[in-house]
Amino acid sequence: MNRTVDLKQKEVVNISDGRRLGFVSDVEIDLDNGRIDALVIPGSGRLFGLMGKDNEFIIPWEKIKKIGEDIILVDLDERYIRKYFT
Repeated sequence: MNRTVDLKQKEVVNISDGRRLGFVSDVEIDLDNGRIDALVIPGSGRLFGLMGKDNEFIIPWEKIKKIGEDIILVDLDERYIRKYFT
């Protein structure tokens, strides 16, 4: 079982194209059900989440395919990648 603080130390990689999307900066939690709804990744141009663009990219939990020791594998389609990560 992973704690949410452990998720913040993992890099997110898209399995459909191998693109590195960044590191988890936060999680969205459904407090009523006690489940994680989504992972939040800071937008490009941010420095340690403090400076730069304040865009954040939300990756829904259903897009997460595997949580490993060092990385989280997600499956995002090209449209989502083009819209948020380019």
